[in-house]
Amino acid sequence: MSTNNFSRRDFLSGAVALGVTGAVGSGVVSSCTTAENANSLYSYKKRELNLPPLLEKAPDGIELKAGLIGCGGRGTGAAINFLDAGNGLKITALGDVFQDRVDSCREKIKSERGMEVPVENCFTGFDAFENVIDSGVDVILLACPPKFRAKHFEAAVKAKKHVFLEKPVAVDPVGARSVISTAKMAESLGLKIVSGTHKRHEKSFVQLLQRVNDDAIGEIISANIYFNMQQLWYRNRDAGWSEMEWMIRDWVNWCWLSGDHIVEQHVHNIDIANWFFGTHPVKALGFGSRQKRPTGDQYDNFSVDYTFADGRQMHSMCRQINGTDGKVSDIFHGTKGIATTDDWENPKILDLHGNVIESIEKAKIGGHAQEQIDLVTCIRNNIPVNEAEQTAISTLVAIMGRVSAYTGKEVTFDEMMNSNMKLEPAVFIMGDIGYIKNAKIPVPGTGG
Repeated sequence: MSTNNFSRRDFLSGAVALGVTGAVGSGVVSSCTTAENANSLYSYKKRELNLPPLLEKAPDGIELKAGLIGCGGRGTGAAINFLDAGNGLKITALGDVFQDRVDSCREKIKSERGMEVPVENCFTGFDAFENVIDSGVDVILLACPPKFRAKHFEAAVKAKKHVFLEKPVAVDPVGARSVISTAKMAESLGLKIVSGTHKRHEKSFVQLLQRVNDDAIGEIISANIYFNMQQLWYRNRDAGWSEMEWMIRDWVNWCWLSGDHIVEQHVHNIDIANWFFGTHPVKALGFGSRQKRPTGDQYDNFSVDYTFADGRQMHSMCRQINGTDGKVSDIFHGTKGIATTDDWENPKILDLHGNVIESIEKAKIGGHAQEQIDLVTCIRNNIPVNEAEQTAISTLVAIMGRVSAYTGKEVTFDEMMNSNMKLEPAVFIMGDIGYIKNAKIPVPGTGG
C-alpha cells in the first residue's frame, strides 16, 4: 500500500476515486445546495422535536413481511430485532453477495426465532437486492456495506417498500445527495423510513434532549464528541479470495466501501450533535493518520474542529487503535450547565462546575431494538417517519471531516453538497480488478 499527497481540489472534484464513473452533478437536489437551505431543515430552541413513539412493543396489526439485504452481523441483528418488535412479523427473503453469509443468517433466524426463510427466497450476487425487493415483501432492511446503500434505497423506494436504512447512508457526496433525493420520493409515496442512527430511538437519549430543549443547560455554546475504541475487526486475505471478495469481506477497512471510520462509526456522534444543536456544522478543519491499521486504505484516528453557521464550535475525536484509552460520549456545554451522554450509559445534566444535577436511567430497550419497534409502529399506525435526509446530512458532515483530514484543508458543507466525488472501482465483478495495487493512503499538505 502506498501513500500519496492529495490536494483538496482533487478530493472535491472526485479525481482521487479510482475509476470514477457516472458522477452526478451538483444540481441533483437544488433545494439543498447551500448551507443556508440545509439549515432551514432545523430550528433551534423550543423546536418541535418530532420524537419517536418509544413503545415497548409495536401494536398488533397487518402482517408485515421483511426482506434483509446484507446478511452480516449487523444485518442479522436487525432481522432479529425486527422479528422481536411485535406480533405478525416475518423475515421472508435474504440477500447478500456471499452464500455463506446468507446461510449463517438463515440458520440464526431459524435457531434463535424458529422461523425458516424459504430457500427459494435466498439470493446471492451483486443483484441479490433486486430479487429480495421483488419477492413480495412489505419492508426492506438495508445493511450491506454503506457504498451500496444509496442504490439499494432508491430501488426499494421505487418499488414502494418501507425501509430500515442502516447508517451511514453513503461514503461520498454523490451517494448522500442520491439518498436525499430518494427520501423526498419516499415522502411523496407515504413510505416509512427509519435509519440506523439508533440513539435517536433510545429513551434515555430522548429524555436528555427533552431536558436540553426545556432549557436545563441554557443555550448550547459548544460540544465535544468522542468515539475512541480499540482496533475494529479485519480480515486477512484468504488464498482463495479474489481482490473484490477480500475487500467486501474486509469492508470496514476500505474507504470506498465504508467511508473510513469517521463516517462508518463516528457518524453516530455527529448525528447526535446535529440532533441536539438542531442544525449541522458548515465547515470543518481536521487531521488524522494511519498508525496500526493492518488492512485497507483508511486512517485509524481523526481529530476535527467543526464550526456552525453562527460560530459555535464542536470538537470531534475518533480512534480505533489497540492499547489506547476508550471513550464514547457526547458532551454539550451550555450557558447554564452541561449535558453529557456519559459513555452512552447514564445521560446526565451537570452544573457548570461538573456537579451532577440530574441523572437519567439507562434505557431498558436498546436503540437497535427500539428503532425496529418504532418502524413497525409507524407503519401500522400510519405515523409519518422519514429519517433518511437527516442521516444523509449527518453522513455528509462526517465526509466533510474526512476530506479535511485527508487534505489538511478547511472544507465547507456547501462544497460537499456540490462535490462530484464518487468513490468506487471502475468495475463490479467478483474478481481481481486492479484496485488494491493503485490504492493510496492520503497524506495531507500539498495541492491547492
